[in-house]
Amino acid sequence: MSIEAFRTPDEAFADLPGYAFRPHYIDDLPGYEGLRMHYLDEGPRDGSVVLCLHGEPTWAYLYRKMIPVFTDAGHRVVAPDFFGFGRSDKPVDDAVYGYHFHRGSLLRFLDHLGLSRFTLVCQDWGGILGLSLPVDRQGAIERLIVMNTAIPTGEIDPGKGFKAWKEFVANTPDLDVAGLMKRGTPGLGDGEAAAYAAPFDGPRSKAGVRTFPALVPVTPEMEGADVGRQAVEFWSEEWSGPTFMAVGVQDPVLGPPAMKLLRSQIRGCPEPLMLEDAGHFVQETGDLVAQAALAHFGE
Repeated sequence: MSIEAFRTPDEAFADLPGYAFRPHYIDDLPGYEGLRMHYLDEGPRDGSVVLCLHGEPTWAYLYRKMIPVFTDAGHRVVAPDFFGFGRSDKPVDDAVYGYHFHRGSLLRFLDHLGLSRFTLVCQDWGGILGLSLPVDRQGAIERLIVMNTAIPTGEIDPGKGFKAWKEFVANTPDLDVAGLMKRGTPGLGDGEAAAYAAPFDGPRSKAGVRTFPALVPVTPEMEGADVGRQAVEFWSEEWSGPTFMAVGVQDPVLGPPAMKLLRSQIRGCPEPLMLEDAGHFVQETGDLVAQAALAHFGE
């Protein structure tokens, strides 16, 4: 059954500040036939893979400052846009979206590209989905670079900040993405904020933006809560790889308290890099984070 979707015209992505990466597309992911997914694939083909996963309401543009650091170090960087975001197709019906809709597309994407071993770089929903990967892909993640995110299990109150954000988005069908990015990112320029909003042309293209907050498993019976519980078990009991954590201190939802909890769930996680002036979108200081992470890993 075909899914009606909005496809952002290519001209919307012309001349974005600090972003000169070539787009790649897949339109035949099993179970998602007819929906086109966009991804970046930078660096040497034979380099060790760094998988960068974005969150709400961003896209691969979020990683423009980190990608050159990784590729200059000899890594291959892959950064997909989830359906509903960036240059990927955007189903227009809110009901299409679900936790397993997004997670399933990520698993099929990894299979399509044959990505079986990689460093995971994640934040926000990129972490909610990326940190769940070991449930189905044990051994895939070699190293972890994690920024403001969580592993929701439905067993912990997400707090007033998240509840307020969830309610705000639910009541704002045409969310001002550029304005949100400006408010949440100290020093972000107008052109950069506009680049984050480039994928969207109004409410019909923002179903993914509207639904992501409501999909976070905040009660035990919600879709994905069981996966989150299995993921916590893996990270707390089985994980033995190197970890680097960076925290945007000014984040009102997934700031220091949330990251303190996440650190306690990741076995062997060292003291995080605390970015005192950074907010939720830590990747806007991503060159510093990537450099510090590679140094921590001995590169």
